[in-house]
Amino acid sequence: MSKNTLGKGIAVISYITFVGTIIAYIMNIDHKYEFAKFHIKNMFGIIILLFVSQVTQASVNILLGEILFIIAFFLWAYSIVMAITDQKKGVPILDEKFQEWFNFLD
Repeated sequence: MSKNTLGKGIAVISYITFVGTIIAYIMNIDHKYEFAKFHIKNMFGIIILLFVSQVTQASVNILLGEILFIIAFFLWAYSIVMAITDQKKGVPILDEKFQEWFNFLD
């Protein structure tokens, strides 16, 4: 497999649940694919948004939590399509912040 194909595979794996993100991170430790690193950080941000939606739903307001969950779902769907189509695009507006905030995943 080419280097580009392996990075794409790791990026797609990162979008398969929380466990997939951990597996993708571990797979990318040795290889350091920039494409995969971008999508791992992006999915980490989406996971945090999912946790925030669940806490909001349980503690603050059910409707607000549901809205955040739906937003997170659509952001996840958009991001996995971008990974599959070899595009380095993530969550609109937040993808640059995710790359900045989650430097510990490098």
